[in-house]
Amino acid sequence: MDQRVDDERRQETVPGRPARPSVAERPREPSWLDRLRAHRALVLAIAAIGIAIFVGVTVWWINASKYVSTDDAFIDARTVTISAQLNAQVVDVPVTDNQFVAAGTVLVRLDPSDFKVQTDQGTAQVDQAQANIANLDAQIAAQQARIEQADKQAAQAKAALTFAQQQNDRYQGLLKTGTVTVEQAQQYHSNFLQAQATYDAAQANATATEKQLPVLQSQALQAQAQLEQMRAGLEQAKVNLGRTIITAPVAGYVTQLTAAKGQYAAAGQALMMFVPRDVWITANFKETQLASLRPGQPVDIAVDAFPDRTFKGHIDSVQAGSGTAFSLLPAQNATGNYVKIVQRVPVKIVFDRPPDLLLGPGMSVVPTVRLR
Repeated sequence: MDQRVDDERRQETVPGRPARPSVAERPREPSWLDRLRAHRALVLAIAAIGIAIFVGVTVWWINASKYVSTDDAFIDARTVTISAQLNAQVVDVPVTDNQFVAAGTVLVRLDPSDFKVQTDQGTAQVDQAQANIANLDAQIAAQQARIEQADKQAAQAKAALTFAQQQNDRYQGLLKTGTVTVEQAQQYHSNFLQAQATYDAAQANATATEKQLPVLQSQALQAQAQLEQMRAGLEQAKVNLGRTIITAPVAGYVTQLTAAKGQYAAAGQALMMFVPRDVWITANFKETQLASLRPGQPVDIAVDAFPDRTFKGHIDSVQAGSGTAFSLLPAQNATGNYVKIVQRVPVKIVFDRPPDLLLGPGMSVVPTVRLR
C-alpha cells in the first residue's frame, strides 16, 4: 500500500484532531452566473447606465450633425469717425461719453463767426451781380430802341434822298431846255448831295448802333457767369456755415469722445467715435463648414456678456474670400515651405429683432447654425 495513504489514515486517526472532509463532501465554488444572480441589482444598474450613455451619445451625435457652431465670432458694426470739416474753435459739446443719441442730434458746435461773415459777403456779391445784370438788360433794351430809331432815321433819310434825287433830275432836265436858271438847278443839286450825305450818315449810325448790341449781350453773358460764380461762392459759404454744427448721422452711441469746449479743431481732426445702433455678427467659420451654410438659415446666438440670453438670427451672406485674402499682408503661398492651414471665412449673421441690450463691436458671441 502507498505510504501516503497510510500517513493520511494515521493523521485522520490522531486523537484530538478533527477529521478532514472527503473530496465528495467539500463545498462547490459558485460560477460566474451564480455571482451575477447574487448581484442582480448592481448588474441591472450598470446595464441601465450603459444603455443611457449609449442612447445619450447617439442622440447627441444625431443632433450635433444638425448644427454648426464656432467660437470665433464677434459683434460687428460700421463705426463712424466724427471729425471736423473746418478749422474752427469748439464752442459747445452737448453730449457725453457713451450717450445714446437719435439721428440728427447735435454732437459738436464750432464757432460760426467767420463763416457768417463769408455768407454775408457772398450775399452782397450775388446782389451786386444781379444788379449788374439788370443794368445790362436795361442797356440792351435801350440799345434795341436806338437801333429801331436809327433804322427809322435811315429810312427817312433814304426817302429824302429819293425826293432830292428826283428834284435834281427834274431841274437838270429843265436847265437843258432853259426853263429854269442855273442857280436853281445848282440849288437842287446841292439838296441832292446833302440828302445823300444825310442818308449815308444815317446808315452808318444804324450800323454802329446795331453792332453795339452784341457787345452789350456779351457783357450780359459775362455778368450772368459772374452771378453764377457768386452764387456758388454763397452756397459754399452756407455749406461751411452749416458744417459748424456737427450732428449724428444715425441713431447710436457716442464713444471715445475727445472734443472739448474751447479746443481748436482742425479740418479732418477726429472729435469722437460713433457706434450705430445697427449691429450684426461676423462669424469666422472654417472653410470645411461652408458647404452646409446657406443664407437664411436660422441661428441661435449666445453672447458671452449675457450668458442667460439666447438671441435669434439668420445668415445674411457669406464673404467671397477668406479673411487672410483681404488682410494688410495677404499670405503668399508660392513658396517651398508651404503648410496647409484650414482657412476661416467671415459669415455675416443678422438679428431677427434688434437686441434690447447694449451690444457693441468686438463683443464675443457663439453662433449655432441650424442646418435642418
